Amino acid sequence: MGPHPAVAAIRLAVRRVLHDILIEHSPADAPAPGRSRATSYGMAHVTPSVALPATTATGATPAAYGTAVEPSYELPGATPQEPPRTTPHERPPSPLVLVACSGGADSMALASALAFEAPKLGIRAGGITVDHGLQPGSDLRAEEVVLRMRELGLEPVESIAVTVGRAGGPEAAARDARYAALDDAAARHGAVAVLLGHTRDDQAETVLLGLARGSGIRSLSGMAAVSGAGGRYRRPFLGLDRQTARKACMVQSLPVWDDPHNADPAYTRSRLRQEGLPALEKALGKGVVEALARTAQLSRDDADALDAWARQAEAAVRDAAGLLECAKLYALPPAVRRRILRRAAIEAGAPAGALFARHIEEVDRLITGWRGQGAINLPGKVVAQRQGGRLVIRQG
Repeated sequence: MGPHPAVAAIRLAVRRVLHDILIEHSPADAPAPGRSRATSYGMAHVTPSVALPATTATGATPAAYGTAVEPSYELPGATPQEPPRTTPHERPPSPLVLVACSGGADSMALASALAFEAPKLGIRAGGITVDHGLQPGSDLRAEEVVLRMRELGLEPVESIAVTVGRAGGPEAAARDARYAALDDAAARHGAVAVLLGHTRDDQAETVLLGLARGSGIRSLSGMAAVSGAGGRYRRPFLGLDRQTARKACMVQSLPVWDDPHNADPAYTRSRLRQEGLPALEKALGKGVVEALARTAQLSRDDADALDAWARQAEAAVRDAAGLLECAKLYALPPAVRRRILRRAAIEAGAPAGALFARHIEEVDRLITGWRGQGAINLPGKVVAQRQGGRLVIRQG
């Protein structure tokens, strides 16, 4: 008798991602024609091209993965950009994959699936928990999570304490501190990837938050299955619902911790989770979460295409000195033009996180509604102004 359907679903989702990681981080000269890349790690029985079912045991369709990155074989203490040298007869070191684990149901289910699947593929598996210090006893709770990860067989495991600032609000500040800690841990341990436990429900919430902010199609695209520098962050569960992860923990008798912040109405996402989404489902019927997650993928496809178009068009709207020509910008579709303007503002020093749609709209009026208006002040002390038919964006 096989594992419970929820357990099978989470393991399948993780297995897909680990196969991708193996392919991406195989030695450049590893597979001869017809030879499995996994053989390079001493796993002749594993073939990343093995056919996997299109849907999970619970009926959820896992998100697609496959962003390629440059090969990397970092070891603890090694410079991340310089892979260790091996002789022709040495087997290359197994890649290390970390899981970011808070102790909640989503991340504990992810940790258990990683611990089960990684050894079968010859991948080393470790875990990181981040102590935000926002609740009494958070340090003790972090140590409990470390112990649970060790019991699963993960190694190395580590608890990292961070100081959460105030920039962007409490949720954004905690997120920034968490990712900074995970980036540092991945570099120190030489990890090729960090797995995150975001589910389809988290994706739906992200889409709704983006819609409420009016941030545009890129915000509606939600979280990417692969993100971060070099494709460091992987989200295997974007095709699975939160209940599947919780059920997997229950049938495996995995202890989980329910963060009280997830039910605290002081946090926007918590209010959306506890009140907003249930109200939408009551008004519109079941399937809202799945529809929002599908919207995220469609929006991401559109946003990627528009970004590519904008990159190609940018060279054609600059003069010999590299300045943006207003007449040529005006001829572009608004979605493409505004992407070029946003990119130029960021290159001039405007922080991406502080550059909102209203800022770009004001700069866009220098192109489409020119009446002799003055310079536009942007975040990061960047100034945009029109001079002699050219758009100049620079530090003020």
